[in-house]
Amino acid sequence: MRIVFMGTPEYAVVSLRALIEEGFEVVGVFTQPDRPRGRGKQVLMPPVKELAQKHQIPVFQPARIRTDGLEDLKALQPNLCVTAAFGQILSEDILAVPLLGTVNVHASLLPAYRGSSPANWVIINGEAVTGVTTMMTDKGIDTGDILLQTELPIKEGETAGELTLRLSHAGAELLIETLRKIKNGTCPRRKQDETRMSYYPLLSRETGVIDWTMPAKAIQGLVYGTNPWPSASTDSPWGKLKIHAALAEKQGRICAPGTILQASPKTGLFVQTGDGALRILELQAPGKRAMDSCAFLRGNPLTGPGMMTSDEGVS
Repeated sequence: MRIVFMGTPEYAVVSLRALIEEGFEVVGVFTQPDRPRGRGKQVLMPPVKELAQKHQIPVFQPARIRTDGLEDLKALQPNLCVTAAFGQILSEDILAVPLLGTVNVHASLLPAYRGSSPANWVIINGEAVTGVTTMMTDKGIDTGDILLQTELPIKEGETAGELTLRLSHAGAELLIETLRKIKNGTCPRRKQDETRMSYYPLLSRETGVIDWTMPAKAIQGLVYGTNPWPSASTDSPWGKLKIHAALAEKQGRICAPGTILQASPKTGLFVQTGDGALRILELQAPGKRAMDSCAFLRGNPLTGPGMMTSDEGVS
């Protein structure tokens, strides 16, 4: 079975590695172009490209696969395409190339959480369970027929980055099982139930801005669901803070949301929310490294009453 793999970030690397280790014939890899990343804006190749080159697999990096990659894909004559967080929408012309179709490894239990950031949104929304779906790609966004699914419980205090890593391994295992069943003709296939559909957009910096009128548990979900990017953020007496870890507390006072209730090097930082208090466990001040809130307050004491507010400008 001649397979063309399409993917870009670390999430996709795990599936590509599984294909290689299981002996599937990967005849080409499509990934996003090299781009500048990090503070130094150094041009870096996508993680999927690094793995493909290590195994001497031809790599193609069209800016738009629907216009720049069609002929290269045809030349590879794939029986099947596999996608995992590729980052580009496939046209009907692209989807028509592989004889057996295109299998996508999507990090949610479809039809719930369609879109490009499902691991973030399930945590933001306070879900207890998520999972991975292998599906046949069609012209819609995550609308194709479901092949196989596997569930994963979401751990208390788990960040979106940590959950994505677990989903990537579960997805790779599910992909191998799916391809084996396709190969021997036993793979199930069913339509998605559109009445259970939900779609969530790509994250932006604005997604992480904390609204202190929200319930404490919802803000806790936002903190972990936007970690590592874009991070939950708030304006404060210390400037704009990124909040990396927090815990909803029952106690609070009758005061305005955003009021700093405690700022002690011994007990930490507590902020009033819409229904109680949020204990901030780890934060990051502008130009500083992330640190425990108690350690931060030892060097940055609050000298008077203080408030947390929504970011005035997100950069």
